[in-house]
Amino acid sequence: MKKTMRQSISNGLKVTAAASALTVLSLPAYAEQWRGWNIHPPGYPNSVALESFAKEVAEKTEGRVEPKVYHNAVLGDQPDAIQQTRNGALDFANFNMGPMGPIVPETNVLSLPFIFKSVDDMHKVMDGEIGQRFADALAEKDLVALSWFDSGARSLYNTQRPVETPADVEGLKVRVMNNDLYVDMIDAMGGNATPMSYGEVYQSLKTGVLDGAENNYPSYESSNHFEIAPYYSLTEHLILPECLCIAKSSWESLSEQDQEIVRQAAVAAAEEQRQLWAERSKASREKVLSEGVKINEVADKSAFQEKMQPIYAEFVKAHPQLETLVNDIQAAQ
Repeated sequence: MKKTMRQSISNGLKVTAAASALTVLSLPAYAEQWRGWNIHPPGYPNSVALESFAKEVAEKTEGRVEPKVYHNAVLGDQPDAIQQTRNGALDFANFNMGPMGPIVPETNVLSLPFIFKSVDDMHKVMDGEIGQRFADALAEKDLVALSWFDSGARSLYNTQRPVETPADVEGLKVRVMNNDLYVDMIDAMGGNATPMSYGEVYQSLKTGVLDGAENNYPSYESSNHFEIAPYYSLTEHLILPECLCIAKSSWESLSEQDQEIVRQAAVAAAEEQRQLWAERSKASREKVLSEGVKINEVADKSAFQEKMQPIYAEFVKAHPQLETLVNDIQAAQ
């Protein structure tokens, strides 16, 4: 009897120990495994900042949230990624506001040409009360915007000539992102706007399907578009913020403590991204200059801005509820 009892106790202890070991081994399964979307390659300013965000969240939540960034748009293009983040299939992402308009109409205001006077003005506006209005609009579409990244100022480049005035754009076939405001912008200058996938631009420039495009220094350099289109004109017509956005369902699954950790990590990531972006922009400018690109300042942008007035008028007519937002952004600079 005693032997049987001892065996029972021993067996019981073994079962308990095994169960405890299994419990310890299974603990990581309770961590939230977050998937993050990024269109850029590793090493790009946005990519580095997103990796910093993921690391800080994992460390400060002590593994309760473990974000992983998937670079190079391997999880889909931006329109697909927006939908995946809205429905919770993706947990976080870095989105440019340019293609966000069809989902969040308020963000179309940010795509109005020359809505911001400078990159610094954009930062000031987006970090304040007006930026919170955009965050509120995104939240209504199940996207929680925690901070705003930089994407520089977009300028025109082409294969033919420097652009000093809108007349220099006349007749040029210019690639734009898929947004009616960008099409209207080029058309207003007398050019022929061509919405096209970014990946097709290099070959289209090479074969003459396109005469030009518009983008910031890092993209112009890293895409090698400068090899074919050596005239870069600093129109700085678009200064588009980007968000670090969290899926609403992922955000709401967090405790208040972890929400604050994620929020602080997002703000820190934006600060890092902006600094890295400024450094990368300078390096990209120096590289294309060394390769023979002809960069010209556009000393007086008023002629370009004047061409945009009908676009503003039509925009406000179509979206009267956004007129106050347009006016407030302009007044804040």
